[in-house]
Amino acid sequence: MGNGNIIRMPRRGLIIQARTRWLLVGLALLFSLILLMYLLECAPQTEGNGSLPGILGENMGKEYYQALLQEQEEHYQNRATSLKRQIAQLKQELQEMSDKLKTLQEKKSPKINGMNYQGTKEQASNDLLEFLHSQIDKAEVSMGAKLPSEYGVIPFESFTSMKVFQLEMGLTRHPEEKPVRKDKRDELVEVIEAGLEVINNPDEEDGQDEDDGVGERQLYNENDFVEGYYRTERDKGTQYELFYKKMDGMEYRHVTLFRPFGPLMKVKSETVDISRSIINIIVPLAGRTEAFAQFMQNFRDVCIHQDKRIHLTVVYFGQDGLSEVKSILESVARETNFHNYTLVSLNEEFNRGRGLDMGARAWEKGEVLMFFCDVDIYFTAEFLNSCRLNAEPGKKVFYPVVFSLYNPAIVYANQDLPPPVEQQLGGLTWK
Repeated sequence: MGNGNIIRMPRRGLIIQARTRWLLVGLALLFSLILLMYLLECAPQTEGNGSLPGILGENMGKEYYQALLQEQEEHYQNRATSLKRQIAQLKQELQEMSDKLKTLQEKKSPKINGMNYQGTKEQASNDLLEFLHSQIDKAEVSMGAKLPSEYGVIPFESFTSMKVFQLEMGLTRHPEEKPVRKDKRDELVEVIEAGLEVINNPDEEDGQDEDDGVGERQLYNENDFVEGYYRTERDKGTQYELFYKKMDGMEYRHVTLFRPFGPLMKVKSETVDISRSIINIIVPLAGRTEAFAQFMQNFRDVCIHQDKRIHLTVVYFGQDGLSEVKSILESVARETNFHNYTLVSLNEEFNRGRGLDMGARAWEKGEVLMFFCDVDIYFTAEFLNSCRLNAEPGKKVFYPVVFSLYNPAIVYANQDLPPPVEQQLGGLTWK
């Protein structure tokens, strides 16, 4: 029996140990299952079927990044609110400092009433006017400036009420165009109206009588504007030269305005009488009698029939063709009763500079306006008046930019046929 007992006891202990082992394994599995279920419940939900972050982390990105963006947006909103608050505080401090400064200034002055405030406003206005006038004095409006060469000259651009004649366009665009940009159109309209205001409401310094002893003073309008010129000195302002004329009169009104990067300011206003201004047209020539005959045809139409204040000086080089030139001049003189011409004959090779010099020296009737011309130039009566308006004895030379050697296919590309020469480019062209 004792042996039997010895044999049975170990088996029972083994059974108990085995049960305990399986119980522990079961508990471990149960605990693992509970932990797994907990992780599934606590993990972020995604659009896909996956649920474990470590396995399908890419599917949980949308809501995560939306939350991140929302957090960043709230951060920037808070930052912007903080900056606005700081700006408001700075404005308040600046206003307080300004009020303190104003109070100190008022304490220093015995007068703190409205008269003192008015005086301060007037002083500020006077300071502004003084600065603007100093800009005019610095510019090339009232006096010239010494320049190292002709390349330092700031050129003028001309305009009418409808067109602007531009210098820096090359041949890629038409040099005569309507102003496309609204600011440029508004600028020129404002300038023309400002010139009319100066003419129609003259100051005492303009030297104009109210009625000129005849009747009511003539009023000018936009239709009386003839042409204008402007140029800009980038460190000072823009200068405008404006000309107005009544249809039935010979007098031109000339107004100079200057915009010193501020409001327009009048420089001067004067009356220009060109009714007695004679132009001596000097033409150097050698051969080319056919071109001279065509030139004389235009001279007859413009200078003899229309302008009637012209003297012609022809400086001819050599003997070949001289008789034909004399014949053309005499024929025009007989047909039109025009004798205001001079023919200077030089038996030497053609030299344009010498021809112009000899033509100028041939004039012996006092002061005269000289137009250095070529036989190929076509001009109009309006251009001759522009010469009279823009040249001053001993002060100013009119040097127009000649539109030459153009290609009609480019200049008049939007037209089937080029217009007549009288309508081309308005004023001065090479033929």
